[in-house]
Amino acid sequence: MPIKILMPALSPTMTEGNLVKWHKKEGDRVKSGDLIAEIETDKATMEVEAVDEGIIGKILIPEASENVKVNSTIAVLLEKGESLGDLEGFITTDAPLLVKEEVIPDAAPVIVPERPLTDSSARIFATPLAKKIASDRGINITHVTGSGPYGRIVKDDVLSHAPKGASVVSGPSPFQDKPVSTMRKVIGKRLTESKQTVPHFYLTIECAIDSLLQTRKSLNENFPNTKLTVNDFAVKAVGMALQEVPEANAIWMGDSIRYFTHADVSIAVALEEGLITPIVRSVNLKNLVPLSAEIKELVRKAKEGKLKPEEFQGGAFTISNLGMYGIQQFGAIINPPQACILAVGAGVQKPVAVDGNIDVATLMTCTLSVDHRVVDGSVGATFLAAFKKYIENPALMLLGDL
Repeated sequence: MPIKILMPALSPTMTEGNLVKWHKKEGDRVKSGDLIAEIETDKATMEVEAVDEGIIGKILIPEASENVKVNSTIAVLLEKGESLGDLEGFITTDAPLLVKEEVIPDAAPVIVPERPLTDSSARIFATPLAKKIASDRGINITHVTGSGPYGRIVKDDVLSHAPKGASVVSGPSPFQDKPVSTMRKVIGKRLTESKQTVPHFYLTIECAIDSLLQTRKSLNENFPNTKLTVNDFAVKAVGMALQEVPEANAIWMGDSIRYFTHADVSIAVALEEGLITPIVRSVNLKNLVPLSAEIKELVRKAKEGKLKPEEFQGGAFTISNLGMYGIQQFGAIINPPQACILAVGAGVQKPVAVDGNIDVATLMTCTLSVDHRVVDGSVGATFLAAFKKYIENPALMLLGDL
């Protein structure tokens, strides 16, 4: 019996997604583990692998389709010994958008070439989504300059394209409308709910990081394969502080508060479509050098859209660092059901009083956003004090590396 390939739920909040690309076509044989499609979820664009083995008998949802419901049939797989004739009456009942047509048993799929927009030899080097948007907006895609790999035209190229002569009479357009991605819609919804329903309060502390910067410089100079960042130290300090103050290592469950044994720390990573928070598991158990390598790998996968669901779902605490952008201080919005997020700013040299004398120190301002239902002010303050202790005494974070 043919096997239905369903639109997967790739995150807990996903109810629909966009089918960006098919990596297989009708008639192709697939086996378990083969990459078959790319799906844009509420978190990222993710690759989907085949679970079963067979031949792609019919693709029901074409590339560049938006708002495809989770668990709807997107394609049908034929098992060994089955032919296209076995699909008749099987797919029409489950795919209301599919127009029933005569199926010729064992017929090879008919491939209709896309009509070129210029001449018969032209090939449009563009993503399926870019082509669809261009078609919907009446844009001649051959006039669009591609910014993707090898000049490939991508979605943003079409969205930012202004036809020549369009503004001759009226002058430059005062605005540009850009469709909201699935990921951005979910981010907007969740953060709005967070600010409206979570009782935020904020605690700010300054940490002197001169010793940390010197330690980082020394380690990077003496170990060529090690490129530690200030953020690596901050993540490690959060993990150790959560062990010292376990009351802050918690999430809101509605009828209960869940406290965690290990420190699973989410790291905010900026993408073109929004933010995603890959998770470093059990930070408290990991030495700084391998922890740094793990963070870099998670960030790389996040930016390439290759995170697995288990790599960004969960976590009890988030750290967001905008120091590399020169931001000295900010307050972040809590990501429910988490109870805390730490906003880390840039290190800035400032005059400080030391034993009655004025000296200069590099100070890093950190602001803890707290869900008052879970963490009280005294607990938040105790956590920040522990975090400050580790940041200002980086040797305490290296004990496990020795």
